[in-house]
Amino acid sequence: MLYPDIAQELIERQEHDLIVRQRLITEGKLFEGYNPDMEAVHLDNAQRLWKIIDRIGWPAPEQVGEKASQAAWLIVQHAISLPAFMKSALALMNEQQETRTIDPVNLAFLSDRIAMYENRPQSYGTQFVDDEQGRLMPYALADSIEQVNQRREELGLNTVQERLAELTAQINVEQKKAPAPGERQAKREEYDAWRRKVGWIDR
Repeated sequence: MLYPDIAQELIERQEHDLIVRQRLITEGKLFEGYNPDMEAVHLDNAQRLWKIIDRIGWPAPEQVGEKASQAAWLIVQHAISLPAFMKSALALMNEQQETRTIDPVNLAFLSDRIAMYENRPQSYGTQFVDDEQGRLMPYALADSIEQVNQRREELGLNTVQERLAELTAQINVEQKKAPAPGERQAKREEYDAWRRKVGWIDR
């Protein structure tokens, strides 16, 4: 490991992210739009990671160890208010695949998340949304579910159906409440307004 101090900081930042998330779940505040406390953590982490990347490139395991490299990816994955940062990080990770160890699962999750926010279909089935009845379902797939599951298998992931079952159980534990029918349109409009505001879709 070349940068132990940076590694420790990345791990601590990831842990802080998860602690704040759990607190907001306990308080029943996490799923009411993009909570400002959560966004503040995500923005601060992203701004710091950008400086780290500018200094050492992508924090791959060779630079900071496996745990800290995963923490860096989580920071990017959560930086949803910063489209340019997320897309730049994905491009950098793709560029450095030949010289650094880049987890292909991380690339799959990040590329799918970017596609979802840009209204493009996803390739690996890693992103899930609520349907019109408030039930969890995979976000739009680029290919048949069989083809997507084949890609997932190549990465060591379980099937879309199995992942859906896992996430549904997790939501039940976290007691996330689906919006009432009358609230869904308002929440969709709020979501689209937020995406336009931060730059995911055109105004």
